[in-house]
Amino acid sequence: MKKLHLTIATQDYDHFRDFRTGEVRAEGIEHTWLMPELHEIFARFTANREWDVSELSFAKFAAQVTRKNADILALPVVCSRHFRFSAFFVNKNSKIKSAKDLKGKTIGSPEWAHTAAVYMRGWLGDECGVGLKDVHWYQAGLNQPGRAEKVELSIPPGVTLTRVEDKSLSDMLATGEIDCALVARPPDCFMRGHPDVERLFPNYLEMEEDYYARSKVWPIMHVIAIKTSILDRDPWVAGSLYNAFVESKERSIRRLTDVTVSRYPLPWLTTYARRMRDAFGGDPFPYGIDENRPTLEQFMRYTYEQGIAHRHAKVDDIFPQGMMVEHLT
Repeated sequence: MKKLHLTIATQDYDHFRDFRTGEVRAEGIEHTWLMPELHEIFARFTANREWDVSELSFAKFAAQVTRKNADILALPVVCSRHFRFSAFFVNKNSKIKSAKDLKGKTIGSPEWAHTAAVYMRGWLGDECGVGLKDVHWYQAGLNQPGRAEKVELSIPPGVTLTRVEDKSLSDMLATGEIDCALVARPPDCFMRGHPDVERLFPNYLEMEEDYYARSKVWPIMHVIAIKTSILDRDPWVAGSLYNAFVESKERSIRRLTDVTVSRYPLPWLTTYARRMRDAFGGDPFPYGIDENRPTLEQFMRYTYEQGIAHRHAKVDDIFPQGMMVEHLT
């Protein structure tokens, strides 16, 4: 029987490696796997759907999957996930010492549909009393001027968003033109040791551990999107791909926790990896719908409240029908 050929585009993740190289195979499928630069992947798939299966920013995915007649769905596979309390960088002269001090201030992010910022804007509203209307938001490139939004938005009424084309967030933060940058990567001004720029939460690790213990939310940054045209023709593809992604991830975790050889050039990495495995109940990087339901429900609410998603989608609606784990084993 001839196998179905699919093109797949992602970054080079260890948890995808064995699937990408063919050590793990998706039943009935052969693939061509491409690895362009991350934002190129997002831009090309968002604009032109250049691949059958693609890594995609969760925020950009939420904007597209909630359109009328959406042409993509997600597999319950996680490319990248991070807690983001480390993402707040402030200018010391703004006298910001706590999250509540951000009320009435200026905060910049590269895009409104920036997944890291979506989570933290939602957290500010849910837990700190700092609503979307309480901040003057700015959009600009992180370290270079300009950054175009890649999806259509419906910014909520009363929210102020200023787009800056000729300056970077790093420069604006260093000079005090904005009080805070909410960004996935540290800005250049912080990396260069600018005396006026610091993290708002230097104890972010403790905050993130506490947040997960309370909420069971383990923020997902990037998901795997697939064209619905493929699933309409061959619905079995979703399960076959999912099983291969799961097996590849499990092999990656076994490598990380293997004490017999030093596969990675860092001391005590396997000890830390085993500690994280145990802390997360045996799976530190879970795939699946129910395993991630608190995170998925929160994010779909946040993207709707922030004018990114076009409707408040139910979690199960963004995945192919029948994508519960018990159906795939």
